[in-house]
Amino acid sequence: MAGSARQYHITTFGCQMNKADSERMAGILDTMGLTWTDDPYDADVVLYNTCTIRDNAEQKVYSYLGRQARRKHENPDLTLIVAGCVAQQEGEALLRRVPELDLVMGPQHANRLQDLLEQVFDGNQVVATEEVDIMEDITKPRRDSTITAWVNVIYGCNERCTYCVVPGVRGIEQSRTPEAIRAEMEELGRQGFKEVTLLGQNIDAYGRDLPGSTADGRHQHTFTDLLYFVHDVPGIERIRFATSHPRYFTERLIRACAELPKVCEHFHIPFQSGDNDVLKAMARGYTHEKYRRIIDTVRRYLPDAALSADAIVGFPGETEEQFQRTMDLVNDIAFDQLNTAAYSPRPGTPAALWENQLSEEVKADRLQRLNHLVNTKAAERSQRYAGRTEEVLVEAANPKNPTQVMGRTRGNRLAFFPGDIALLKGELVPVKITEVRPFSLTGEPLRVAAIAG
Repeated sequence: MAGSARQYHITTFGCQMNKADSERMAGILDTMGLTWTDDPYDADVVLYNTCTIRDNAEQKVYSYLGRQARRKHENPDLTLIVAGCVAQQEGEALLRRVPELDLVMGPQHANRLQDLLEQVFDGNQVVATEEVDIMEDITKPRRDSTITAWVNVIYGCNERCTYCVVPGVRGIEQSRTPEAIRAEMEELGRQGFKEVTLLGQNIDAYGRDLPGSTADGRHQHTFTDLLYFVHDVPGIERIRFATSHPRYFTERLIRACAELPKVCEHFHIPFQSGDNDVLKAMARGYTHEKYRRIIDTVRRYLPDAALSADAIVGFPGETEEQFQRTMDLVNDIAFDQLNTAAYSPRPGTPAALWENQLSEEVKADRLQRLNHLVNTKAAERSQRYAGRTEEVLVEAANPKNPTQVMGRTRGNRLAFFPGDIALLKGELVPVKITEVRPFSLTGEPLRVAAIAG
């Protein structure tokens, strides 16, 4: 490598798993002696960590790549990398489309970045998309925050939802051992991190692939068992987790969340559709009645829990009546937050080949109507915070108002309040909420003097 002054830039698209992968790859590049730059046009190594869930994310990657490919004609030493799910799905086809690329690597290869780059610096064009066993990862992620961190607990997904490319690009489920997860959390606690989000594409499947079960025949490694196992890690004040699948979401897990004080009262449980026939066509493996029972159980144990979810409108064949059932579900449950998307066909998925695709106009219209309802319900749900005292973990200064700091409540609601970030960063502060908005809160801190002292 030419000197230590080389700079790198990573642009991340898509889910939290990708953010976690990007942090790991940044950690590797730091170790290799490169330095981070915010400007991709100053960087000698440019990495796009890609997402293939929605079509526009993929198109965005191609437009960014085109600009960098032109730059490479003037600067042949520029190294261009595409990582993540588009890389896994497209593989060598990407090289045909963008011959200026140096490295195409699937998400399972994130921790091999140094080896792969060394092959590139030796003059090779490299494609790494073959299946690998996940090696236990010892690279230290370059965390974007010093307060909150992601910890992967299970890679891959064995579900076969008909709209989704994740199993094809992220591989089969592979759980990390409880000991490895706890060791990573202990290290984070020593480094001063206060909050950990445990991540998995389908986190409730955790442990099914690990050997060993108890005498009563129950598997000893469930996600619930893992929560009990890591709950008392010193220094970690809060634990979150995502993403849950309704098919595997158990009352035992909900009870654990109610019993364990560090586990935040926030559940992200995608439902995708409120209509049973659509759910069946999606191969989701549950009914809307089962989903509603899960939510009822959550609210029985944790009446105030924050609920977020994902929903898809305009799935092939969805009728207006079926769409209305999704609207009814959203209206009845009143989510704190809902990620919505119009269905977009992904290559290599069954639903992409079906002939009953809906027009873009119908999809856009349904998405707009759903989003309007989501905003209305979120505003209603927010009202419950007015005048209450919420615990906020301070993460940063408010970029729009430097006299304020910001962080999240236990229910994952963004909250702002007056304060000095130098004194408050990483502190858990009780805040009396004075202003509510659909997706964020403002308040006044209680006992700041005590914290400052």
